[in-house]
Amino acid sequence: MNNSVQNSARLIGAGLRAVLVLTLVCGVIYPLVVTGVAQAAFPNKANGSEISHDGKTVGSRLIGQRYDKGQDKDGNPIPDLRFFQPRPSAGLGSNKTNGVNTQYDLKVSGATNLGASNTDLVKAVKERKQWVSRTYGVPESQVPADAVTSSGSGLDPHISPEYARLQAGTVAKENHLDPAKVRDLVQEHTEGRLLGFMGEPRVNVLELNIALKDLAKQH
Repeated sequence: MNNSVQNSARLIGAGLRAVLVLTLVCGVIYPLVVTGVAQAAFPNKANGSEISHDGKTVGSRLIGQRYDKGQDKDGNPIPDLRFFQPRPSAGLGSNKTNGVNTQYDLKVSGATNLGASNTDLVKAVKERKQWVSRTYGVPESQVPADAVTSSGSGLDPHISPEYARLQAGTVAKENHLDPAKVRDLVQEHTEGRLLGFMGEPRVNVLELNIALKDLAKQH
């Protein structure tokens, strides 16, 4: 009986020591080392790839955001056409739609999980295509896919160069800028394929809009 109790106590003691050591190593030392290395070697990425402008943090290079000028009578956000608009956000929460975007809600992330034959998805895509066509004055057949569909995360900060160029004329008009200079901004902020062959060319909307604001200040 005594041997059994002693063995049990020894095993429990060893288990507790192992828990304490592993907690210290994995829960304290390892995170501190990784955080320290990340802060020393990649401070911007470690802090969320923040983008600053005029001394203020205006967003993250990795997360899309909206550019609105208020809401309509139904509570739907109204896109501010002075800025380049992002692609639609899936919006897994109870978000209202306005034909081109739902809220870029950072509390939720993911795709709509709706199939291509889903009537709600088909209706939403048609409405978005009509909005883009009407707003930017192009035939519906020329509306890029990313202008009417959300990304897998619903928070994609990029749009295609085609969608950016499609918006350039309207953005230039709203800001009283030379359309050629706005198109040049799009070209300057177009990123190529990763390593030359992975992914597709893309434009970071936040970075493009920051450059647009700087250009507008010069006029």
